[in-house]
Amino acid sequence: MINYAYTGRDPSGQSVHGEIRANTREMAVSQLLKQGVTPVKVAEKSSASAKPAARKSRSGAVKADELILFTRQMYALTRSGVPIIQALKGLSESTDNGTLSDVMEEIVADLVAGSEMATAFRKHPKLFSSIYVSMIHIGESTGNLDKALKRLIGHLEVERDTKKRIKSAMRYPIMVISSIAIALVVITMFVIPNFTSVFAKLGADLPLATKLLVWTSDFMLAYWHILLVGFVGGGFLFLNYIRKMPGRLWWDRNRLKFPLLGSIFERIALARFSRSFAMMLKAGVPILTCLNIVAGSVGNRYIGDAVVSMRQGIERGDRLTNTAAQTGLFTPLVLQMMAVGEETGAIDQLLEEVADFYEQEVDYELKQLSDAIEPLLLVFLGVLIIILALGVFLPVWELSGVMTH
Repeated sequence: MINYAYTGRDPSGQSVHGEIRANTREMAVSQLLKQGVTPVKVAEKSSASAKPAARKSRSGAVKADELILFTRQMYALTRSGVPIIQALKGLSESTDNGTLSDVMEEIVADLVAGSEMATAFRKHPKLFSSIYVSMIHIGESTGNLDKALKRLIGHLEVERDTKKRIKSAMRYPIMVISSIAIALVVITMFVIPNFTSVFAKLGADLPLATKLLVWTSDFMLAYWHILLVGFVGGGFLFLNYIRKMPGRLWWDRNRLKFPLLGSIFERIALARFSRSFAMMLKAGVPILTCLNIVAGSVGNRYIGDAVVSMRQGIERGDRLTNTAAQTGLFTPLVLQMMAVGEETGAIDQLLEEVADFYEQEVDYELKQLSDAIEPLLLVFLGVLIIILALGVFLPVWELSGVMTH
């Protein structure tokens, strides 16, 4: 357990300070929040008196958990009535992430200079998405910043959990494929050449499978540097291509057709669209503005263009359900739920149910993904082992038969 010195605000907004014991700083922050204390600064007791400049020198990418913690802290501070500039200053001093601290200092400087809060956040698009900035703008305009931040927390947690589920489902196949690839390189470049020298000395006629392995080994040994440069260069060119507009659209459209994974990508994007759209509508954003914002945040440019086409259809006077049906992305069940929502005036609630529906399908398909991929990997691995076994051991068997005779 580590002693942490903290300063914060109690539920009435009064300044409090003291010490707390916990295994990590995050656990200390969590304990303080449970006690009703909104932490402003939490640091190890031994380093509590260190100069802020020493901590500011640290930098790094802002993780999803850190952004959620920051949003949660900002929500607690604004709900307690702490002025936003003071709250952001405190969060800037208490965070361990140098990048986030620097961003907070820049936002505070913009606010002091008279800038609107949403405008200050919009200057950092790599950290704050368009939905994040829009919710800040809504909360600032309506005076309900705490409610907007609370919705944002739920949205960010759903996004984080979805990414974690995808990574968890893909971890096993990636590990198996990587192991097979490493084994192939080792066998081709180090094992087969030793057998080749033995076969050459004996002067035996090699089977077709062995000749294929020997040819592959010789080719990789002779041109491995060219293959490596081609592989790395090709990967770089491909990543650079899909970052730009034409390539991004082509990649997002075609990855929806991937076997096993395409339907998962599509449902994740549609769940994100439905959840974000419902959140924006519930916050009071006009429907056309909602579609414009959500189109850029679904994580798929192809589906984003379909959302933009929905916006154009509504501008022409079409119903939301009709424009959604024209995209060809939504199932009849989802379209019926949208239609009921339009008729009852509860489209935001029905869209949340649509998001729940898609997320349940994603959970089911992710659970089935390992069961579907494992037999394919086993078949591929079995074929590979058979080819290697025939290529290596057939000549040995033939030679042993000749020597026996």
